[in-house]
Amino acid sequence: MHILVTGATGFVGRALVLRLLRDGHHVRAWVRSPRRAADLLGAEVELAAAGDEAALVRALTGCEAVIHLAGESVGVGRWTAARKRELWDSRVALTEMLVRAIARAEPRPRVLVSASAVGYYGDRGDEELEETARPADDFLGSMCQAWEAAARGAEAHGVRVCTPRIGLVLGHGGGVLEELLPIFRAGLGGPLGSGEQWFPWIHLHDLVELLTTAATDPRYTGPVLAVAPQPVTNLCFSQALAESIGRKARLPVPRLALRIAKGEAADALVASQRAVPARTLALGFKFQFPTLPAAFEDLFGGRDRPHFAPAELAPSSPYLARRTPTTVLRQSTVVAAPSAAVFAFFAHPENLGIMTPRSAVMSIVTPRPLIVEPGRHIDYKLKVGPVQVHWTTEFELWEPNRRFVDVQLRGPFAAWWHEHRFAPREDGGTEMDDTVYYRPPLGPIGRIADALFVRPRLRDIFEYRAQAIRLRFGTHPAGDVS
Repeated sequence: MHILVTGATGFVGRALVLRLLRDGHHVRAWVRSPRRAADLLGAEVELAAAGDEAALVRALTGCEAVIHLAGESVGVGRWTAARKRELWDSRVALTEMLVRAIARAEPRPRVLVSASAVGYYGDRGDEELEETARPADDFLGSMCQAWEAAARGAEAHGVRVCTPRIGLVLGHGGGVLEELLPIFRAGLGGPLGSGEQWFPWIHLHDLVELLTTAATDPRYTGPVLAVAPQPVTNLCFSQALAESIGRKARLPVPRLALRIAKGEAADALVASQRAVPARTLALGFKFQFPTLPAAFEDLFGGRDRPHFAPAELAPSSPYLARRTPTTVLRQSTVVAAPSAAVFAFFAHPENLGIMTPRSAVMSIVTPRPLIVEPGRHIDYKLKVGPVQVHWTTEFELWEPNRRFVDVQLRGPFAAWWHEHRFAPREDGGTEMDDTVYYRPPLGPIGRIADALFVRPRLRDIFEYRAQAIRLRFGTHPAGDVS
């Protein structure tokens, strides 16, 4: 299918794009900045510049489906009158414009999957909430009702409409964990308020699978709950998160402190929504991660995690002969795709961006098209914390479908040598092995910097990278590298 995605450069949008590409769909992204989006979405996505309604009509041309994820983040900033208007316009007004454009498109898309949120229900205590439960009359509830009503306007034009009500999304590189993990890893985490409120959550992989299914399965109409089938309280969530990363959840955040920091938005943080996806399950959707332990095991367990060790025996390399490494990072990822297909994806340096968290994503400086061969240089800009730095890569070795090595000539590291290996498996999948020999900057202080700053940052980047690769090519059923 030809599918238009709005909000494609966001946390969920980038993951959805990778999932759609896995099934061979042609993805067109409606974006505000095509140049920035090219760095975030890679070489396989067609970009359509956002603009007025006429530009949106042109972007819809030839698309059979629309997955609408665009909208300002509810969790950012205090809910002043101006901020509420921004939130409303980014959801309701934008969806109204999208539906008007769909009505004008020729031919029209057959389906619109328009995101909604569990904020539809408001604060409901221990009440079990299914898709048919009544909405709330607070700001979020009213906005979600208007948001869904705007999307349903497409039904008058013969378009199937599905409005998944999305819970808190768990994944690397964004969502609720991006805010919570630094706090919990510092040993400062704990429940919000009393912790007794129900916490509707969903693993990122399950969410993009549900969105993909809703776009392609004609049975999906109206609201469906995009939350895991086993809800937990915020206290249970906090304890499970802390345990999964080897910490304790001992410091609850008082509701008054949240109110002071966030204003009215704090009410959404401590709202209780015991949401159960009754209709989603009745449609036969299978959650890969139905329980919180399963989700956290996938996110923080042994599979795909990078491992660090002293760099005692470095490979024979002209680069490493000149720049002695101190640390080696190793990671293995198994995907359900042939090695030639996986290597072809990596053969496009433009795809580096979609495998990198937004907070560290590189922008390519070298003019396109990019040619990869031994000795070729590519220049990037990237962020290291708040600082933007330049990175120049040279390809030291290039063996198609087997392996390649890139090294840093200029950048934040004193040494960086990265080997990528692609090994075919008898079952048709691919085992990818990454080996990085590096030395942090700052000379003798480097070892301290490595432990405090470099390893945690590299861990986040490589965990996100493994997540992206699995979304693009599928997780191997065995889930191991044996």
